[in-house]
Amino acid sequence: MNYKLILSLSTLLATSAFAQTTEQDSIKKIKELNEIVIDGSRETTSKISKNGISEMDLPQAVSILSYKTIEQQQIANLTDVLKNANGIYIMGNTGGYQEEIASRGSSISSTNTFKNGIRFFNGMKIEMSGVDKIEILKGNSAIEYGNVAPGGVLNIVTKKPKFNFGGNVGLTYGSFNTFKPQFDIYGALNKSKTIAFRLNSSYQKGNSFRKYVNSENIYVNPSLLFKLSEKSTLLVEGDYSKNSTVPDFGTGIINYEIVEIPRDRFTGVSWGRYNAQQSLVSAKYNLQISNNWNLSALVGYRNYATELFANTRPASTSIKPNGDWSRGIQKSQIGDNYTIQQVDANAQFSTGKIKHQVLIGADAEQFETKTTAFNNITNYDQINIFEEYNSSVETAEPSLTENTKTTNTVNRYGIYAQNLISFPKYFKILIGARYNAISSKSNVYSYKADTNTLTETNDNPISPKVGLIFQPTKNHTIFTSYSNSFSLNTGIDVNGNALKASVINQYEAGIKNRLFDGKLQANATVYQITNSNLAQTSLANGNTNSNIKELAGETNSKGLELDLVYKPNTNLSVLLGYSFNETKFTKSNIYVIGSELRYNPKNTANLSINYEFTEGALQNFNIGLISQYFGKRYAGRSTRLTVANDSYQLIALNEYYVLDIVAGYSYKKWKLNAKVANVLNQNNYNVHDDNSLNPITPTNFTLQLGFTF
Repeated sequence: MNYKLILSLSTLLATSAFAQTTEQDSIKKIKELNEIVIDGSRETTSKISKNGISEMDLPQAVSILSYKTIEQQQIANLTDVLKNANGIYIMGNTGGYQEEIASRGSSISSTNTFKNGIRFFNGMKIEMSGVDKIEILKGNSAIEYGNVAPGGVLNIVTKKPKFNFGGNVGLTYGSFNTFKPQFDIYGALNKSKTIAFRLNSSYQKGNSFRKYVNSENIYVNPSLLFKLSEKSTLLVEGDYSKNSTVPDFGTGIINYEIVEIPRDRFTGVSWGRYNAQQSLVSAKYNLQISNNWNLSALVGYRNYATELFANTRPASTSIKPNGDWSRGIQKSQIGDNYTIQQVDANAQFSTGKIKHQVLIGADAEQFETKTTAFNNITNYDQINIFEEYNSSVETAEPSLTENTKTTNTVNRYGIYAQNLISFPKYFKILIGARYNAISSKSNVYSYKADTNTLTETNDNPISPKVGLIFQPTKNHTIFTSYSNSFSLNTGIDVNGNALKASVINQYEAGIKNRLFDGKLQANATVYQITNSNLAQTSLANGNTNSNIKELAGETNSKGLELDLVYKPNTNLSVLLGYSFNETKFTKSNIYVIGSELRYNPKNTANLSINYEFTEGALQNFNIGLISQYFGKRYAGRSTRLTVANDSYQLIALNEYYVLDIVAGYSYKKWKLNAKVANVLNQNNYNVHDDNSLNPITPTNFTLQLGFTF
C-alpha cells in the first residue's frame, strides 16, 4: 500500500478545504474533550484520554458511540457496537459465551477493556442496558493505562445519576423465545439536591438458534453522586453481572476443512455449563481547584469468577473423515480479584506565548488470579457430527478431580506525565512518558504430587509517546506520532527465569477534517506496529516444552483507516468507515516468515444511516440501516517453520456482508422499537484455532416496548 500517496492526498484535501471552512462558533473549555461521535454529534465529552485534550489536538483516532445511537440501533451486545467502528472487530466467539475483540492485528483482551476507566473482564457477554456510551481510543494508550495492547482500548461508560427525577421501563421479546424486562430510575435523594442516585437493572432469558443452547443473565447497576461543594463531587458506582449459558464449541472442521452441516446442529453436552459473574465497585472524587487546575482520584475493586464444565473442543484432527468424534470432557474454575488506586492532575498554563496542557498521574493495580484445572476425561463418548444429536442417550455428567491450582499475583505501579505544547501558530507537540514497576509471581500447585512450582519476575518498562500536530485552521489537523507499549509474557527462558515484557513500537500519521461548518467529518489514519521481541517457544537443545520460550519473533502490522461522518441536519446521520490491515511474521524461529497472523481480515467496512422524521404524517418515526463488510480471513494453525512434513494448515473463511434494519415510533411517553438483524441471512463463522467453529446468528428479530416517566 502506497502510504506516501495517501498522506499526499490527505494533505491536498486539507489545503483545498481551507478556503471554504469557517471558524467554529465557539471553542469548548480545554478540560472538555470534543470527540468525533459516530452518530454525527460533536457535543460529546469523554475522559478516555484522561487529559481532556480536544479530539482535533489528539494524534490518534477516537470515536464515541453515544446513547442516542445505542438506543436507535437497539444495540444488545458488543458485536452490534462494533458494526459502527472500522478496524475493530469480533475475532472469535469461543464456546459461544464471549466476544473476543481485535484491533489493528492485536487482541483486545481484558487488559484493554475498561468499564468507567477500570479494567473489565470481557470473557463473558457484556450487558448493554446500563450503558450510556462506548469510547474507543485506537492506537497506543500505554501512557494512560499501562499494560495495554497497541491496537487500542475500549471503555464502557455506564449511565450516571441525575438530580431531576425520571426513568423508563421496557420489555423486549425476540427470536428464539428470548425475553428481557429492564428498568432505569434516577433522581435526587434530598431536598437540597446534593445527593443523586441511579439504578439500572435487567433480566434476560432465552434459547438460541443452536439446539440445546440457552442462557440466563442478571444485571444490576446502582450509583450515587454526592455534590460535596461547588467544586467537588464524589461518584460511587456498583456493577454486577451474572451469566449462565450452555457452552457451544460448534463443529464442522475435518482435516482443516469446513464441512456442511445444519446451522442449528449442536454437538456439545446438554448438561454443560459456563457460569460467570462479575462485580465492580468504585469511587471517584473530583476537585476543580481553579479554572486551570483539576484533580481526580479513583479507587476500584473488581471480582470475577467463572466455571467451565463441558466437552472439549472439537480439534480439526480429532474428527474422522466419516464424522466420528470421540469426545473428551474438560473442567476449569477461575477466580480473580483486582484493585486499582489512581490519582490524576490536569493543569493549563502559559510560558510567554506558548500554552501548556499537562497531565500528571500515578496509579497502582493489584491482581490475584486463581485457576483450578481438573483432570480431563479424554474418552467420554462418541458421536457423529453428520447425525442429529440426541441428548437422551448421552452419558451422565462425570465427576472430575483437581489436577493443578495456579495462583498468579501481579503488582503494577506507574507514574506518568504528558504535555500538549501549543505554539502561537499552526504547530503543537504532544510529549509524555510512563514509568512502570511490575512484579509478578506464579505458583503452580500439583494435587497429585503435592508440590509447588514458583516463578517470579520483576520488570521496569518505560512507555514514551511523542506527537507532532500541524493545524492550518481549527478545522484541519495533520499529525504524526511515535509511541511504544509493553506486553507481559508467560513462561520461562532456558535458564528457568521468567521472561521480560515485550516492547512494541507504533508509528501513526493522519489527517482530521471538519467541513461545512462541522456537518461533515472526514478522517484518515495510517499506522505501522512492530513487535520486535515476540515470545516464542525456545528451540534450544531440542526443547519441545511450549512453556520454555525466548524473545525471538517479530510481527509487523500496517494499516489504513478512513472515517466519514455526515450530519447535515437533526434528522439524518450517516457513518461510513473502511479499514485495511495486514499483519505478518517478519521474524520467527517457529512460523514461516511472511505468513499472516490468523483471525485478522485485511478489509473491513461499515455503513450506518439513520433518519428521524420530525414533522408530517411520519412525525416521531425513525428508520435506520446498519451494514458491515467483513473480509476474508484465516483460522486454523499457522504452518510451523521447523517441523518436517508439518501437518498444520490454515482455514480460509470467506468474506461476508451483514445488513440490519431498525425502526422506532414514539407516542407521548411510549416508544415501540423493532429490529431485524442479518436480513440477508448470511452464513459465516467465528473460529478459534482449528476448533470452536461457531456460525453467526441467522436472520432474527426483536420487539421492544418502553415507557418513559
